[in-house]
Amino acid sequence: MSLAVAIFGLALVVIAFEWTHRTKVALIGATLLILTQTIDQEQAIEAIDFDTIGLLAGMMLMVKLTEPTGVYTYLAIRAGQLSRGRPLLTVIALTGTTAVLSAFLDNLTTVLLMVPITFLLADTLDIDPIPLVIMEIIASNIGGTATLIGDPPNILIAGATGISFGEFLVNLAPVSIVTLVIVVGALYFFYRRRFQIAPEARKRVMELDARAAIEDAAELKRTLPILVLTILVFFVHGPLGVEPATVALAGASLMLATSRQSLEGALSGIEWATLFFFLGLFVMVGALEQTGAIEKVAEGIAAVTAGDRTAELLGISWLAAVGSALVDNIPFTTAMLPVVSELAGESGDNAYWWALSLGACFGGNATIIAAAANVAAAGMAERAGRPIGFVQFAKIGIPATLLSIVIATAYILLRYV
Repeated sequence: MSLAVAIFGLALVVIAFEWTHRTKVALIGATLLILTQTIDQEQAIEAIDFDTIGLLAGMMLMVKLTEPTGVYTYLAIRAGQLSRGRPLLTVIALTGTTAVLSAFLDNLTTVLLMVPITFLLADTLDIDPIPLVIMEIIASNIGGTATLIGDPPNILIAGATGISFGEFLVNLAPVSIVTLVIVVGALYFFYRRRFQIAPEARKRVMELDARAAIEDAAELKRTLPILVLTILVFFVHGPLGVEPATVALAGASLMLATSRQSLEGALSGIEWATLFFFLGLFVMVGALEQTGAIEKVAEGIAAVTAGDRTAELLGISWLAAVGSALVDNIPFTTAMLPVVSELAGESGDNAYWWALSLGACFGGNATIIAAAANVAAAGMAERAGRPIGFVQFAKIGIPATLLSIVIATAYILLRYV
């Protein structure tokens, strides 16, 4: 266990100080853990979440295939015109759309769709896109907290408990909405000087002809219906019994079959560095799980709270936030499931599960590696020549997470204690 913790801790330090690319760090860390038999090859393969990898690859392909049509430029121009180039309205439009889509689609898919539009809109308005992207990442994790399908921790909780979509919505949507408004408002106040839009830029946006941005109408007619259909299927993938990765890869395959673009060109649009980072990260976290390191941390809460219900609820929420920030909210939630189930007892007190959800989902905003959506957005930003550093994100993500968890704490105390 000590070796797994040491390698993972060292990897975090190297990533945080950006001494080398995070993908190199993740792959080297994973290799060392396998070579030292801290985790064997079969366990390493089992630790990899291929649903996440497949979802990412499929959506990246579809974004790449639709990009040459000019549809994202069109949407960026329309967004700028609807907000009339005003910074506050632009932020509300982007973060609001991101949060709603994250709740009813999922936050990983949402950022893959929103980030290209955001970069184009920022270029049109002549402002820095990175603050907007960071705000969208945070909005995606908060919005995804509201429903059963919005964020992976909620899907894991539902699978373990059988709690319905409606119960998630009734219990988590109110606090998610309040948190979104407060956190986005605070972030806008922090970034307001970087959202100064020159009058000539506003005028230029309003004078643009959005329809002229469509560069290949024939290709758009072939690819856009498939993208729209794929997104619609995401909304009902649960009842259909189909995993999001299957939906994304099926859509990408159909689009490849109908598009006239080259296969090589399409594959070049995949963020391979991001996918390999996930592979390494999953293996390192899998080693922490296999050696019992995550379970030890999770079980510590039971000893500290000494059976006090209020302390247990708040302890779960805060521990999940910290653990998700350091590891990743998917494996940490998995490790917490049996612990929370035992704490909830035979009564099946669902307040324990809401505390876990709020902590894990909100904790996903703390660092760039805390949630899949964060890593995906960072990879797209890096490909666009505007990388988001670990420390750069943490300076915003940690305060946003603390504010979110404080709000969640007040909500738990008011509603469940």
